[in-house]
Amino acid sequence: MNASKPKGKKPCCGLCGKVGKVRKTDCCGNWICDDHDQYVPFSYSRNSCNRNHDRYTLCGSHYNKGHAGHWKDCDECRKSFKTEMYVWYGTNEYNFEKLENLPKFEPTLCSECGKVIHLGTEGFAQLGEKYTCGKCSEKEMRKIFRRKMKSKLS
Repeated sequence: MNASKPKGKKPCCGLCGKVGKVRKTDCCGNWICDDHDQYVPFSYSRNSCNRNHDRYTLCGSHYNKGHAGHWKDCDECRKSFKTEMYVWYGTNEYNFEKLENLPKFEPTLCSECGKVIHLGTEGFAQLGEKYTCGKCSEKEMRKIFRRKMKSKLS
């Protein structure tokens, strides 16, 4: 879906539909909100169409890494991510064009409680190949904190 500027009409963001401060993306040339400056560093907010497309899509990643060709056919992009994340980066709501013929993958499970972790949208911790869900990660951090506090008091 290449959102082009209709004659006599102002261009609008191809992701959210807003008219106003928009620009064409460097990666794919689609109209997008020129709102990167609205992102507050370390907030992990997803309020910027521009930043979301740039950081959370295969299209943006492909362009930023300087890969050749189209992102949908890029073997480098395919090998750069765990399959679950490759699929999420290619199909999430920050894309103008969605990845087709999705590769199959086993869901990521918490190594502590067995809960399915949706890597693209949920909090988790990772140590090597071990993933823990947000809840189990928080429990583990509390244990570590208590041990540290106890050792300081001793």
